[in-house]
Amino acid sequence: MLSAAEWAIVGLSLKVSLVAMAATLPVAYGLAWLLARKRFPGILLLDALVHLPLVVPPVVTGWLLLILFGRNGPAGAFLEEYLGIVLVFRWTGAALAAAIMALPLMVRAIRLSIEAVDRRLEEAARTLGARPLWAFATVTLPLSVPGILAGCVLGFARSIGEFGATITFASNIPGETRTLPLAIYTGLQMPGGEEMVTRLALISVGLSIAALVASEWLVRRSGARLGQGGGHVL
Repeated sequence: MLSAAEWAIVGLSLKVSLVAMAATLPVAYGLAWLLARKRFPGILLLDALVHLPLVVPPVVTGWLLLILFGRNGPAGAFLEEYLGIVLVFRWTGAALAAAIMALPLMVRAIRLSIEAVDRRLEEAARTLGARPLWAFATVTLPLSVPGILAGCVLGFARSIGEFGATITFASNIPGETRTLPLAIYTGLQMPGGEEMVTRLALISVGLSIAALVASEWLVRRSGARLGQGGGHVL
């Protein structure tokens, strides 16, 4: 059985991951649509920047966040002075770090789904008098639902497992930023912490498997409803 402290760690991890996923989704969809539908100077640079968290060490990502959103950073100082928001060493900072790390995975899944939408359907909707925004809302958005679901699950799973950027930007504060990976890391350094590590590791694996199974089920169900045969997006 998990102790009260371990349940708190699980609850914090779920909160951080869900907030990160929800905050990232509109940004990820906008970027995915831009990369899938538009061609403009600098698109390759934008694509590279979006996927940068996948290739640079997570510690570097956390360090960059610390420079930008630390109390002395340009964004951090602005948020604290005008909005009273402090991200560094707070659970919201852990959510920001997780969101940045999850962004490229969500963008990729959603982009593939948008690219799979037949543009002739959008053109047909416009021919029938639909405005571009309405055609997007009634054609593109519903048909890209499988990619949205897959992206959300990938983002959630990535957020659950985030370690390097989080510990660099938000630190490892019990009850505030100590999520599952950080708690496992801490337990490995404690004498007699093996049992706690085992329990938390099993919880992490269980959450990841549940998320992937739920994603597959949702993608198949939504794909069948949309007449896409429930194809894989992951």
